[in-house]
Amino acid sequence: MQPRNMSMSGVVDLAAVKAAQEAKAKAEQARAEAARQGGGAVPGVSPSSLVIDVDEAGFERDVLQRSTEVPVVIDFWAEWCEPCKQLSPLLEGLAREYNGRFVLAKIDVDANQMLMQQFGVQGIPAVFAVVAGQALPLFQGAAPVEQIRQTLDQLIQVGEERFGLTGIVVDPGAEGGDQQEAPVAEVPAGPYDALLEAAVQALDAGDLGGAVQAYRNVLNDDPGNTEAKLGLAQAELLQRVQGLDPQQVRKDAADRPADVAAQIAAADLDLVGGHVEDAFGRLIDAVRRTAGEDRDAARVRLLELLDVVGSDDPRVTTARTQLARVLF
Repeated sequence: MQPRNMSMSGVVDLAAVKAAQEAKAKAEQARAEAARQGGGAVPGVSPSSLVIDVDEAGFERDVLQRSTEVPVVIDFWAEWCEPCKQLSPLLEGLAREYNGRFVLAKIDVDANQMLMQQFGVQGIPAVFAVVAGQALPLFQGAAPVEQIRQTLDQLIQVGEERFGLTGIVVDPGAEGGDQQEAPVAEVPAGPYDALLEAAVQALDAGDLGGAVQAYRNVLNDDPGNTEAKLGLAQAELLQRVQGLDPQQVRKDAADRPADVAAQIAAADLDLVGGHVEDAFGRLIDAVRRTAGEDRDAARVRLLELLDVVGSDDPRVTTARTQLARVLF
């Protein structure tokens, strides 16, 4: 699946990544089907793990690192706050209802003044989210449940589409008590075998533009298609590096460390050459050193390269954690 006139020596094993992603997608589909038929839940975290109390000491572990796997909604509250006593139980119920699509972190502002200041909380209750290390304000004060649902749905969509966060598996049997059947996401309709095969054939023929378009055609109908997401990420990577002069690109990156475009081009070449950690580290450093549009460009390219390698690779997990630390 390599284009003409391009050496792929040392490249990350994209075929193996593709196979792993396909296996993951099939497992998710099988889990959803088993749940529909009453076949039981896949072992995972307990329902009580969906609502956690967080303090300053555990913030990095419980919020920042966890936000690389699932969106974390933060409820800033206090014992004396009457509106909090209405909103907090509502958020806790929604966390259980959404069944692992987000985690609720409760922060007592009286005991965690530093976190309150870092988030710029002006009054409580205040609700924020952290997604892949990025803090997002959601709303302040009590809000109708339907409005909160809409906000959560948008948050989950952003987490899935921009960061590949699909939530965590919840096992109702992990603890006692009433066990209600959790809502199960619909398995995307298909099949898209013909379109996916056309994309693979285009890659084999060196037609990177055709492969990119074929994968996009699948994603237009099925935005969550795992194979198409991975295929598009790798096809776009190969398209970007085709025709580049590796020696000149690396010289530009070395001579101009503050030039984000030069670092991004070098990171693409790093990944194609199999230097996965170098590619990730280069872009994380670029995010750390820059601001504004430059920072966002480096962050977006890093996320694209993470998609190429795949979430099952431990280097991806490490990079997401490092990115979270830099962004926060």
